[in-house]
Amino acid sequence: MLTQIVSERFPRVKLWRRTLAFLIDFLVIWMIGGLFAAILPILPFFILFLAFWLAYRVVLVSRNHGQSLGRYALDVTLVDSRFNSVPQLLILSKREGILGLAAALAAIGLNAISLNPAGILLVIPLVVDCGFAWTEDSRRAFHDRVAKTLVVGSRRGYSLDLKVKRLVAELTRNMK
Repeated sequence: MLTQIVSERFPRVKLWRRTLAFLIDFLVIWMIGGLFAAILPILPFFILFLAFWLAYRVVLVSRNHGQSLGRYALDVTLVDSRFNSVPQLLILSKREGILGLAAALAAIGLNAISLNPAGILLVIPLVVDCGFAWTEDSRRAFHDRVAKTLVVGSRRGYSLDLKVKRLVAELTRNMK
C-alpha cells in the first residue's frame, strides 16, 4: 500500500534506463577493480570489486542525493519507499550488498570467459536478481524488494539518454 503511494508520487523509470545506469556503474567499478587487482595481485579481484562497489554505491550515493555516476548520467535516483527520502547507510548497505555480490560474480565470470566459457554461468545470479523487475508492474528487482527502495526519475542529472537521442537525430538529419 505504502509502495503504491510513493510510486504514484515519484515518476517511475523505464527498465532500459535503470539497466544502462547500472551498466555505467558496473563498468566503472570493473575497470577500477581490475586496475587495482593488477597493481595489488595479493588481494583477490572479488574483494577489491566488493570494496569499491560498496564505497561507490553506498558512501557516494548517500552523500549524492541517491545518485551514483550512472544514475546521475540518466536522471535517476534511489528513494526509500517508507520515508520518501535517500535511503540510510544500513538500507543502502543491505541493497548494495545483495547487488554487489551478484555483480562481483558476474565480473569474475566475464573476466574468466576467455579461459573458461563456463564462467558465463556466474552471470546467472545477477540476471535472477534483476529479473524480478520484469515480473510485475512495480518494476522492483529482488534487492529493491529486500531493502524497500525504489528507483525513480529525478530532475537532477546530466540527461545522457536525451543528449544521445538528440545527437543521433541530428546525425540522421545531416546524412539525408
